[in-house]
Amino acid sequence: MMAKVFRRLRLAGTLAAALLGSPLLHAADPARFDLAGPKVDVHVTRAGKTLPIAQVPNLQPGDKIWLRADLPPTQSVHYLLVAAFLRGTTNPPPDNWFHEIQTWNKKVREEGVTITVPAEAQQVILFLAPETGGDFSTLRSAVRGRPGIFVRASQDLIESGFEQARIETYLAAIRRVPPDDAKGLAEHSDLLARTLNLKPNGDCFKRPVDTQSTCLTQAGNQSLLDDGHGQSVADALNDGSNSDLINQASYTRLAGGGNYSPYVGAIVDLIRITSTLHTAKYQYIPAIAFPDGDALNLRLNTPPSFNNPKSVIVIGLPAIQAAVPPPLRSPNPEAISCLLKPEVALPVEGAPLVYATALAHDLVLHLDGPNGGTDIPVTPDAFRGGLVLAHLPARKPLPIDSSLTSDTDSRPTASPAAAESHPAETASKPALHPGTNTITGTITGFWGFDAFKGPTLKLQDSPGKDWKLAEDDVLIAGRENHLMLSSTGTACVDIISLDTSTGKLIETKWKPTDKPSAVDVTVSLKSIDPGSLHLAIKQFGDEKADTVAARTYSEPARLASLEFHAGDTTADLTGSSLDQVQQLTINSLVFTPAPPSTPSNQDTATPMPAPSNSDTQLRLTLPPNSQAPKFRVGEHLNASFSLKDGRTLTLPVTVSPARPSVTLLSKNIGQSTTTSIHLADQDDLPADQQLTFSLKSIVPFPRTGKIEVANADDSLHTTLSVASGNLVLQNPHTILATLDPIKDFGASAFGPLRLRPVSPDGTTGDWLPLVTLVRLPTLKDLHCPADTAQPCTVTGSSLYLVDSIATDSAFTSPTTVPEGFVGTSLTLPRPAKTGFFLRLRDDPTAANTVTLPILPQPASIAAPNSPTASASPRGPARAQ
Repeated sequence: MMAKVFRRLRLAGTLAAALLGSPLLHAADPARFDLAGPKVDVHVTRAGKTLPIAQVPNLQPGDKIWLRADLPPTQSVHYLLVAAFLRGTTNPPPDNWFHEIQTWNKKVREEGVTITVPAEAQQVILFLAPETGGDFSTLRSAVRGRPGIFVRASQDLIESGFEQARIETYLAAIRRVPPDDAKGLAEHSDLLARTLNLKPNGDCFKRPVDTQSTCLTQAGNQSLLDDGHGQSVADALNDGSNSDLINQASYTRLAGGGNYSPYVGAIVDLIRITSTLHTAKYQYIPAIAFPDGDALNLRLNTPPSFNNPKSVIVIGLPAIQAAVPPPLRSPNPEAISCLLKPEVALPVEGAPLVYATALAHDLVLHLDGPNGGTDIPVTPDAFRGGLVLAHLPARKPLPIDSSLTSDTDSRPTASPAAAESHPAETASKPALHPGTNTITGTITGFWGFDAFKGPTLKLQDSPGKDWKLAEDDVLIAGRENHLMLSSTGTACVDIISLDTSTGKLIETKWKPTDKPSAVDVTVSLKSIDPGSLHLAIKQFGDEKADTVAARTYSEPARLASLEFHAGDTTADLTGSSLDQVQQLTINSLVFTPAPPSTPSNQDTATPMPAPSNSDTQLRLTLPPNSQAPKFRVGEHLNASFSLKDGRTLTLPVTVSPARPSVTLLSKNIGQSTTTSIHLADQDDLPADQQLTFSLKSIVPFPRTGKIEVANADDSLHTTLSVASGNLVLQNPHTILATLDPIKDFGASAFGPLRLRPVSPDGTTGDWLPLVTLVRLPTLKDLHCPADTAQPCTVTGSSLYLVDSIATDSAFTSPTTVPEGFVGTSLTLPRPAKTGFFLRLRDDPTAANTVTLPILPQPASIAAPNSPTASASPRGPARAQ
């Protein structure tokens, strides 16, 4: 018999399928609990108060139970209704605890029957049995003979009904969401799972949008309603296990808010139990009751049989025990709910039966106050995920009064109608938290006949005021920003928008923080230029939006490091966007950005270039003629940078050792005897000549120190050192250096060169100008015709190195050499016997002297491609 029942269960059971997710259960299975059974009307009277059975979670000795089978007038088979009280698994009930009710009796059908719960009773169970001879005695004998079976059946019936109520509440709520609303399905499924203590199947949300709703509500594969209790009964059945699930389950007290056994398998145990109960006359079948007011609507999984053995329908009523109030709680005790929000739902969880049944009734939100407070009716709504206020509190916003304190009056509310009987003008003021709009309210109501007190919630009943931006929040144009807005209350925020200077409103994203007076706002300023803007805060209960003025800035300068050496009047800053730096303050000293060229610390007559990249490197200097500050090496200072837009940034700095410092004593540039060009500028160095120069160091120059020689852009760079042989220490303070341009830089090197000392640890001194490297052309002959009015011709090579030639040092009528000139001769008017003047392309400022003997011009010499004298000192040359 047991194996046969198991085979049937593997193919059946909507409840087991809904709770356990067996893929073997199909929608068309005939053994599901979807057969409508008869209806039994029940209400209970205790201490003069009567409640319908839907609002009764428990019975107590002395309760008056009114029963009436609601059978159709055309009922052709007489049903006997038997009520039996039980008092435990090992103590059979006495005969007078069984009540025979003949449902076909006219008086019983019209007036019903009232029975009283006897003392010491623990359970009550109802039987609906077809009338036969000896039916009552047979039922009484079966119960007295095996009371434990019926005790367990009563428990399982009640529990199964509660669990099925949670499931059907979930399914009904999910069907309210449009099937194509994926976001709504996910949100409401999450709310329902939290309030009903169920686990929806996350795989449903991975399916296409148009199939998600079907997945969440289908009857054949309800793995979404796995209650998370461990091994499922369906798994045990599919494995063929014959283990007794009754011994595996550890049941808690029933009607305690909805959290019962660790296994969701009561219905399987129930069927197993009742399958073993049969006599020649009767076979017992379970009925799951769905209370609705006075009516117990019954559902069966097996059609009743009127042939032997006839079917007896077994119905469980609430357990006879003390009331266990629902353990309602707030999921986040610090969260604040806005009472001004339309259809506000207070987030309360912990008792699924509050949302799935009518056992909790006459619920109110009691706003605490010194004079009793105000009551607002609330209704459990699993779809909304909380307790929904029946109406908004019709009260004027109250001023913040720090003298008010929270009243923790624990008395239950007599009726939700009491909230309507107090006009808004006479309502007691709720307790306010000093400095905020936060008040407190407590959920109270009835669990069956007993009053209970639920959690105390933090609430806000007026729009927040005094909105402002956190002082340390800065809005940066061109990127996404996070900022904090604070107020006396933030729970009633509806929309926060960005009002730009063009009048365009851009809705922002915002979320509450762990501080009740602040919200975290995400503002995208990717297309917003720096400037002024406003944040508009729209709150529930306030038609006018509050505004907060803000200013957007460009990306701020990023400060990487500040280098400041003892004895310096300058400091070098590295980072990015340094063009925003207006000044630097160290103690009382004010540094400002240096111009493109500023005097060095050691020699005010020698220019020192500022860093080439002003965006990533910035030199800041004290005012001219300032004395070097007397900071100690290693001293820790705080550098404060003022930006041009008014912001201030800080950076720690440690005074570094004094930088190496040298001065140029002398230099020797030898003139070549093989060239006719005499350089006018003593700082011009022919590229093919070596330079010897001497330096003076204030402190002893270390033997491992170096001298760097480079041009402005560092494209030419070499290092002189004692080890390489091009530095010689005459004494600890005097250094002799030799520079070989061709060897160190190559044939294409030209332009100004500079030098600086480098200490062994890599610290560099200031740049000092050294020489200007120039390349010289080769001038071979100067030929002049006999006719002095005719121009002369200069021949040679590398004439592209010549900028211009002229007969006077003022270059009144020069012959200009164009760029890219590849000729071998130049023309110019007859010069004086002392020579003519030449400007080099590598240094066009100096008028250098050229001395060549004037030779007669042979008839064969012509200069068809040579430049001629130009009317303009720098005008274009013409070919003769």
